[in-house]
Amino acid sequence: MGTLEGHLLPGTFFLLFALYYSVLVSLALLRGQRFLKLPLPPNEKRGHRWWQRVPKEGVVKVVISLTGIFPEFFYPPGVNRLRMVDWEDPKRPFVFKDNWQHVTMYAFFLFSGVVDIVSQACQARQNMKLERAAEALAFCVLVLLMAVHVEDKGTLEIRVHILFMVPAFLVGLVLIIEVWVPDQPPLWVLKSWMGLVLSNWLLQLCVLMYAPPSGQPWRGENAEDLAFLTIFFCWHLALGAALLAAVYGLCSLWHHGFCSWRETLGAKYQPCPTGEGKEEREKLRAGAQLQEVGV
Repeated sequence: MGTLEGHLLPGTFFLLFALYYSVLVSLALLRGQRFLKLPLPPNEKRGHRWWQRVPKEGVVKVVISLTGIFPEFFYPPGVNRLRMVDWEDPKRPFVFKDNWQHVTMYAFFLFSGVVDIVSQACQARQNMKLERAAEALAFCVLVLLMAVHVEDKGTLEIRVHILFMVPAFLVGLVLIIEVWVPDQPPLWVLKSWMGLVLSNWLLQLCVLMYAPPSGQPWRGENAEDLAFLTIFFCWHLALGAALLAAVYGLCSLWHHGFCSWRETLGAKYQPCPTGEGKEEREKLRAGAQLQEVGV
């Protein structure tokens, strides 16, 4: 939907996933993992209950995508945009172009979630390449739709969406590369960074176009407004890097604190040395044997 709510939903969706991936990347770097996500064991070695096999990430993709699709067709209540052609017009023109573009975008992220579920819950072995390929396809479709979405729009909206396409394209490019080269930490960092920029800029788009803090709408015909639009996008690049660094710092504190706690716990319950107290252990063992004989 071309409304504030219609842009807030995908912006929040992308932000949550970007933060989630930032945590995964931070922990993977701190642990020295070779892969961002460790492959799951074979199906027979996992839990037998179905909810233990279904990936939460895939379910979230499906739920949020469906949450975005239905309002495109039926919001506000009483509206029906399911039709694609106006059959009452003799020229049979296409209708609801923007809504169908949004639905197509959500549908490919829905497809990515379904692929995650099938790969991890239904197949004998997880197909991680297929999961990455489906996610890469969703972002490629997003960029393609945004390129068409700006047609017949004002200068301001065109500039905003072009800037949005930059991080979306980079995320899709990284995902395509990761289909064949998944063990490159710099790519993980770039993907998380661009994901944060993409989501923050989409939320910024809501403010610029629908709720400007000054109360005055941005003017697309004003060169200064367009210049500051690009300046703000550059600031979002820095903001994304700062958020990623903050997530890494918090994960580092948790990781080192958890490791210290585990080391302390291990030291507290470590077994007795073999060289000291041997006589006492022999006496205890002999006493235990006598008690067993007596019983």
